[in-house]
Amino acid sequence: MTVNEQTKGQTVIGVDMGGTKIRTGKVKDTQITATASDFVPKTDNEQEVTDVLVRLIREVYDQDVAGIGVGVPSLVDAGKGIVYNVQNIPAWKEVYLKDILEKEFAVPAYVNNDANCFATGERFFGKGRDYDDFVGLICGTGLGAGIIKGGHLMPDRNCGSGEFGEIPYLEGITEHYASGQFFERTYGVSGDEMARRAGENDREALKAFDEFAVHLGKAIKTIMLAVDPAAIIMGGGVSESWEFYRDALWKEIRNFPYPRSVENLEILVTDTQELALLGAAALYYNAAV
Repeated sequence: MTVNEQTKGQTVIGVDMGGTKIRTGKVKDTQITATASDFVPKTDNEQEVTDVLVRLIREVYDQDVAGIGVGVPSLVDAGKGIVYNVQNIPAWKEVYLKDILEKEFAVPAYVNNDANCFATGERFFGKGRDYDDFVGLICGTGLGAGIIKGGHLMPDRNCGSGEFGEIPYLEGITEHYASGQFFERTYGVSGDEMARRAGENDREALKAFDEFAVHLGKAIKTIMLAVDPAAIIMGGGVSESWEFYRDALWKEIRNFPYPRSVENLEILVTDTQELALLGAAALYYNAAV
């Protein structure tokens, strides 16, 4: 069964657990047909947060829903669906979310971290439909990734296999240099501000993106050695500034010990809308393929 055939006719709910907001969306085929959202309660009570999540799912739920997928910015035991220490949600320290949702709604539920949801969403709804082996690389305030191998999200124990940003590098870790943090730490301005200045042909800004490209290029070469993907699909805020560092990035990548690997690699930037919700929903399709 192809990726397109797998999603056809299925209705799945995707949940994006953000640090400040919870969003739910009902996905049928490739379309989001209903959404709901609310702020995350500021509380130390785990149940209060869970109650809001269940309510928002119920607002978009109907009898056609075949499953639920949830993306969270935290450590996850994906097999058991246990969420640990969700960023900016202190009440969620150890939540057996899969069990809770399956008991409440009587459909399969899948939980994973947001980077893996990004990659899975691209696989089923975006440019990743054309690749069985790729890395979905989120380059924003940090640097993280989901890995697709053989058409599926690569399984691991702690959802940590794509955390390339945590690899030690220079005076810190890779994401200090190969994410939006580079501009803050080195130049004292945000990546957005640097992109605005680069768009006005500011020399310092263009130089900054050239420097950034060297660091990101080294990170991508590490990914190539570890995973050897057919493609890297980039998302996150810094990916929107692709035009300012594309050429310098490729210059760095071409300094790689295996020229054929460089020739065969494609680097793309996502254009998929509402990927957080679609990616969460795609956890269901990933399990069903």
